[in-house]
Amino acid sequence: MDEYNTDIGIDRAFRALADPTRRAILSQLVAAPSRVTEIAAPHAISLNAVSKHLQMLERAGLVERHRRGREHWFSFNQQPLQRAQGWVTETLEFWNSQLDNLEGYLEAQEKVSD
Repeated sequence: MDEYNTDIGIDRAFRALADPTRRAILSQLVAAPSRVTEIAAPHAISLNAVSKHLQMLERAGLVERHRRGREHWFSFNQQPLQRAQGWVTETLEFWNSQLDNLEGYLEAQEKVSD
């Protein structure tokens, strides 16, 4: 689990995923790469606000920007989510193991006191 303790990328991914608008934007981009105006269309916020959300997603590595002429296209990058999922899975396994050990200890103590 130590490899995740200093992983700034996971911190940025969780921070980016904390906002429902950014999660909605990622859902859009999973379907297909899109331009900023297409990303902004279903949201009741300004293009400037959408751009700020995209910048945060880009810093977290969750989206990639591609330029085609004057247009900026964004696409989903799943690698940071895979790293976050690895951390969550490893953490769950650790705590499940700890709870199993505690349960075994408590059962042993109960038998001793009987």
